[in-house]
This record gives sequence, structure tokens and C-alpha cells, in this order.
Amino acid sequence: MLKLGTLGLCLSLGLGCVTAVHADDAPGIVFYRYVDSRGVTVLDRQGVPAEYAGKGYEVLNQRGRVVQVVPPAPTADQAREAQAAAQAAKLQADADAQLLHLYSSVADVDRARTRKLAELDALISVAQGNIQGLTTQLGTLQSQAADQERAGHPVSQNLIDQMNDVRDQQQNLKVDILRYQTARQQADRDFAQDRARLQQLIPQ
Repeated sequence: MLKLGTLGLCLSLGLGCVTAVHADDAPGIVFYRYVDSRGVTVLDRQGVPAEYAGKGYEVLNQRGRVVQVVPPAPTADQAREAQAAAQAAKLQADADAQLLHLYSSVADVDRARTRKLAELDALISVAQGNIQGLTTQLGTLQSQAADQERAGHPVSQNLIDQMNDVRDQQQNLKVDILRYQTARQQADRDFAQDRARLQQLIPQ
């Protein structure tokens, strides 16, 4: 085993020094260079002790040239990052495979987008039409309630319940419209992303 100071002198003078220290070395014998617990660089032909191997080491040939560099073992944070990167790569690969299964061309994405947005626009239009119909119905009920009041009678509970029911239906439809509009915006973004990704996956 040699310390770095000795190795540096050997490499500067040539192989004679190494041969003198290891006179029984056969051609092809390699050396391992690592740093021990004291921070000293060590040259050893027997190998790297397990407690130092994780810090990384170099393999040198009989001429003192580095033929292999073994990097330090990854830290816990690096291992987690590598695992996260591998998971992300797998998810992307799965998504790409699904995308290629759904669409064979960018034009397919455009057609699917047009159909989906048209469906959502139709739902919005129907809901808006229903709100208008309910508005007319509510106006009729309110007119009847006004008639009862003008006649000096209290508004009947049945009429009050009908008006409240119409208002509830209107509110529910407004919520539906908002949901459809949000879905439309999301669908538009999703198709844009699919289109951009497909352009990368399919040669143009």
C-alpha cells in the first residue's frame, strides 16, 4: 500500500519506483486509489476497503494511468431525486404511449378537440335556454302572487313553494353552466398540450 506522496514520486520518475515496491507484481496488475478516514490518498493493489468504497475511487493500470473512475455512492437526497426522476420518466412514457394509441396524427387531435368543445357548447346552450324558460315561468308565478296580494289575500304557500323551486332550478343550472365552462377551458388546454406533445413524438 502506498500513500499519495510516494505515488506522486513514482509517477514522476516512471515505473521503476512502483516495480521496486511491488517487485512481485505481474503484468496487468491494477491499483486502487482512494481516500481514507484521515483524508490521505492511498494506493492499494488489494482493493478498496468497504468503508471507503462508497466515497468513490479510481482504478489505475501498472503504468499509473487511471483506467476507471468509480463515483461516490449517491446520497439519500440524490437517491430520492433519481427515484423521482425515474418515476416521472415512466409516467411520461406511459402518457406518450396512451397519446399515440389515441391519435395517429395532429389532425386527429384537432378533430377530437372540435367535437369535445362542440359538445360542451351544446350543454351550455341548453342550460341557458332552460334558465330563460324558468325565468318566464317565475314571472308568471310572481304575477299570480301579485294578483293574490292585490285581492287582499296572502300569497298561498303552494305558490311560494313553486317560486322557490324555480329559483333553485335556476341556481342549479347556473352552477352547471359554470362547470361546463370550466370543463371547456380545461379541455382546450389539454388538447393544446396533447397536440404539442404529439408534434414532438410524430415526425412531421
